[in-house]
Amino acid sequence: MDNGKYLYLNSRDEFYRIEVSKIVYFEADGNYTHIMLTNRMRGTVCMNLSKMQEILNSTLSDRASRFARVGKSHIINLNYVYHIAILRQKLELSDGENFNYSLSISKEALKGLKGMYTGI
Repeated sequence: MDNGKYLYLNSRDEFYRIEVSKIVYFEADGNYTHIMLTNRMRGTVCMNLSKMQEILNSTLSDRASRFARVGKSHIINLNYVYHIAILRQKLELSDGENFNYSLSISKEALKGLKGMYTGI
């Protein structure tokens, strides 16, 4: 249909059609997941982060590799990683022009993320 260009999230009362490249990160909030986009729009769906991760893997196939679970509360788009500050426990996601999101992430999760990029 659209070769994984869009993510479709459907519930009883709501439907989201989101361009995958516009997703910056997902954030857990109990049984809800917040979706943050490059244009600063925010959506919320009634599912936990583990279920969201399953949906990403099953519906996006090879495009799902651009997303990574970082800690207990976030799934991030690896294309937008700008700065990893392990000691300050901060991760900055940015396109370098239009948006900048700063997330609080555990040191262990940030070390793992850094290792993905550096191979260390």
